[in-house]
Amino acid sequence: MGIYFTPKQDTIMKKLCFILLLYAFCLLPLAAQHPPKHEVRAAWITAVYGLDWPRTRATTPEGIRKQQAELVEILDKLKAANFNTVLFQTRTRGDVLYQSAIEPYNSILTGKVGGNPGYDPLAFAIAECHKRGMECHAWMVTIPLGNRKHVAALGKESVTKRKPAICVPYKREYFLNPGHPQTKEYLMSLVREVVERYDVDGVHFDYLRYPEHALRFSDSYTYRKYGNGRDLAQWRRDNITEIVRYLYKGVKALKPWVKVSTCPVGKYRDTSRYPSRGWNAFHTVYQDVQGWLGEGIQDQVYPMMYFRGNGFYPFALDWQEQSNGRQIIPGLGIYFLDPSEGNWTVDEVERQINFTRTHGLAGEGHYRAKYLMDNTQGLYDILEEHYYTAPALQPAMPWIDNVPPSVPTRLKVEKLSEGYWKISWQPSTDNDKQNAPMYVLYGSNSYPVDTTDPNNILVQRIQGTECIYAPIRPWTTRKYFAVTAIDRCGNESPAATTPQERR
Repeated sequence: MGIYFTPKQDTIMKKLCFILLLYAFCLLPLAAQHPPKHEVRAAWITAVYGLDWPRTRATTPEGIRKQQAELVEILDKLKAANFNTVLFQTRTRGDVLYQSAIEPYNSILTGKVGGNPGYDPLAFAIAECHKRGMECHAWMVTIPLGNRKHVAALGKESVTKRKPAICVPYKREYFLNPGHPQTKEYLMSLVREVVERYDVDGVHFDYLRYPEHALRFSDSYTYRKYGNGRDLAQWRRDNITEIVRYLYKGVKALKPWVKVSTCPVGKYRDTSRYPSRGWNAFHTVYQDVQGWLGEGIQDQVYPMMYFRGNGFYPFALDWQEQSNGRQIIPGLGIYFLDPSEGNWTVDEVERQINFTRTHGLAGEGHYRAKYLMDNTQGLYDILEEHYYTAPALQPAMPWIDNVPPSVPTRLKVEKLSEGYWKISWQPSTDNDKQNAPMYVLYGSNSYPVDTTDPNNILVQRIQGTECIYAPIRPWTTRKYFAVTAIDRCGNESPAATTPQERR
């Protein structure tokens, strides 16, 4: 005879079973799995207030060199731990870190609003990331414009002075008004500058939402004008969705391969497994993120999952189940490892990475770079030695392009001197006529080279048709090599390979 549960009891039992399974999972040994070949490993580099970078002002030639060297130091350390994605802060609060015709330079660069640092930080960041085989995404804060003091410091350069119709004050701060039709056009003008002029791999939108619980947000006039009978909450959600849609389509019209992502509030809404306890993206800040995923107007989503235990795991599963095949990359709150920020222990982050991998999410983002650079609670060492032990390629975007380049041909390996090898090949072709394929070099001590094993990745994002390879240490040299072609959407060709005579 079966056991019958009422609907309420059934719901309670489902939650209990999930919590028990989660508890069992968390008791599993924290040994890292074999690292996946395709995984996003991202870090946010925060420029606002110089939180991660820069420390030095670029007011002299020496200051410029030191400011650049500080960024290079961060990128070198990320590369050494096999990170592959940098979310570089490009717009903060109505000011920017690139040469713009629309908004002024952020004062953190020189100590002066609009001060020219003598170089273009975004162009520099992109070039240095690409040298290291990493993607660089332009991280752009969208709706907030800063407090009154900040807006006053920007003076006539502030958008509040140049386009007051699309700006509103709220709680001693200023915001773009998501309900005004020209807001999305203004944001797209900034995005267009970045995407057209720079070789960015992605644009990453932050704070694309209303302030939390903004019941008295100053948009009553635009609501009366444009509400069209919708209730206020739905109108606000529609406003944010329309901005997301407009920006996504605008980027894809310029460069289809440029990834478009957001970092929404980490809990979408209540789930059948666990409640959000009244704080979520859908109700609190009017972000219908799963609607964006369903419509296909996101390539990646980095939900800000700065929570532990049941605040993380059921909501991570919910994001993945509703992803519509797009890439979900949970943002991990590693800043809570700092005793002044929280009371997390490092095994919490390890469990979250294990969970992310076990359930097939696309990777993880680390907020922020400082806590990696400081090796807070040994996290950097743990990642380098246990989780990110091999390089990882970017997951593909088949909804944009699913055709890999052709196989490179005539692979040739020449020994130049002790420890140095020149590997060359004939170019591949691809259906993307705007971008020549890039190449990935593999090597191993067995033939044929296993290109499914990320431990065999030696160099990625190679431009051109040759590479000078030198092992990091003499005992890491490889006897056999292979090369694949890869396009900007992550589609990889079969390998060209040739045996290398044993020495």
